[in-house]
Amino acid sequence: MRILIAEDEVELAGALKFLLEKNRFSVDVAHDGEEALERFRSAAYDVVVLDIMMPGADGMEVLARIRGSGSAVPVLMLTARGGIEDRVAGLEAGADDYLPKPFASREFIARVKALSRRNAGYRESLLAFGNLELDCNRYMLGCGGQWVRLNNKEFQLAELFLRHPRFVFSTGHLMDRVWGQDSEAGVDVVWTYIGFLRRKLREIGSQVEIRTIRGAGYSLEEIRC
Repeated sequence: MRILIAEDEVELAGALKFLLEKNRFSVDVAHDGEEALERFRSAAYDVVVLDIMMPGADGMEVLARIRGSGSAVPVLMLTARGGIEDRVAGLEAGADDYLPKPFASREFIARVKALSRRNAGYRESLLAFGNLELDCNRYMLGCGGQWVRLNNKEFQLAELFLRHPRFVFSTGHLMDRVWGQDSEAGVDVVWTYIGFLRRKLREIGSQVEIRTIRGAGYSLEEIRC
């Protein structure tokens, strides 16, 4: 899942990005409202985290423009303002949740996870395709009772493929969705992690494979006997 953080405090934004990535989210960060809107228009996000006080367009304006575009993406507002009036104003403007600063990291993660589950309805904790299963709570890939643990990026790739089986993802799309726009890694990191996942699929004896579609990208397919 992919999160957009719009927060002008660089250290706080970095800390929130670290927390979310530790919890297996892919994260993009913007430090002002206009940058946040530019990123929002260029990618699909599962949750948007908006600080109210930002240079350029503030959080309320960004929220209004997101909702004005017709998007129903869940939005969590962050602010140093703790008054009831401010919270009501944010919620009435279309925010889904409101978290006043300072806040505990565990509460922040819990709220983001709750909003991500709400997005597009309930998101299954167990995904399946063919004889392959992905336990999204334990980050385990399984087949016929054989299970193997995935690391952060392996899990994000596997979840993306299993939520969209047979869909062809370009290398650039995978790079953007899993590593994010700010990543300094080269596209060869995608090839490397595809290799890791393929090895684990063979290890558990799955009849599902990540197939290379020449000139197009990669697709999760069942092996035909």
